[in-house]
Amino acid sequence: PAPWASAYGEEADYGYWQELTVAATTQRFYWIHPGRFEMGSPESEPERYDDETQHPVTLTRGFWLADTAVTQALWQTVMGENPSRFSSGEESDNRPVEQVSWEDCKVFLERLNGLYPHLNARLPSEAEWEYACRAGTTTPFSFGCELTTDQANYNGNYPYNQGGKGVHRQTTVDAKHFAPNPWGLYQMHGNVWEWCGDWYRKDYEQDSPVDPLGPPEGSRRVLRGGGWFSGGRSLRAADRGRGRPGSADDSIGLRLALGQIPSSQRD
Repeated sequence: PAPWASAYGEEADYGYWQELTVAATTQRFYWIHPGRFEMGSPESEPERYDDETQHPVTLTRGFWLADTAVTQALWQTVMGENPSRFSSGEESDNRPVEQVSWEDCKVFLERLNGLYPHLNARLPSEAEWEYACRAGTTTPFSFGCELTTDQANYNGNYPYNQGGKGVHRQTTVDAKHFAPNPWGLYQMHGNVWEWCGDWYRKDYEQDSPVDPLGPPEGSRRVLRGGGWFSGGRSLRAADRGRGRPGSADDSIGLRLALGQIPSSQRD
């Protein structure tokens, strides 16, 4: 186990895991093995955008990825405050933190790594995020080609690909409210958008096909996964959001990755 791990083990379905406990708050991480996948969406995928050019990507390094988005409890423990809109007592502790900018996340990571020098906590790269979201699948969602509000938290008034309308909860839900994907990761689709380390570039297929980190500079950082306010198409594994590093709203959060990656990604 890592020096920071409060518990560790192996599950038949999801593989190796380790847990980090900060005060009374625990975050589980699963080991994501290196591999190759088709990043982006095929031209036949309904409601795709033109910045999703499908291309092969190889990740040569495995990494640990949190099984949930960072919760309000974890953020509060590390930062001493909770910026979330959807915060009302203990029942919100397990909801994802929101209203955090990319710059806020950078401060959070610096403080967390200060507490655990060997942790190497960071944001996942865009390629790592999509690889983990897909979890070996090739469909628009890790659970298939169709989407309902029984599977994810989004604006059910705007269904995906002419599907039936569903509920619009108009709020976040607990980080483990829905079933995890095949790699044990909860709500990679919906609830809150998640910041990635990369600068956004439309023609991302021009990045290195091996361990891509995005362009060296830009004006917006990548967001992935869609949120509670999003229509169904934004929850697809290939969908690419973006935001200015200083921007924050009540549908944006983050998920932790662990492991070394070039520091230029976070500059």
